[in-house]
Amino acid sequence: MTFRHNWGENRVYFHDDEARLVSLPAAWTSVFSPDPFVVISAGRSAFRVQDLLDLAQLLARLSEGASE
Repeated sequence: MTFRHNWGENRVYFHDDEARLVSLPAAWTSVFSPDPFVVISAGRSAFRVQDLLDLAQLLARLSEGASE
């Protein structure tokens, strides 16, 4: 098993029972410690602050592109 930062996220790579290379988001595994925000919020928040800020930036860029 190994992990890398690909496709904008940390991913874990391993070979399955049929020797195929498989990758999963590292957040789905125990390779890294849980995000401190997720631990502290204990499921009370559906989004992290950084995710919401990234979404706001994306929406602003899309809005600017639509008005041109």
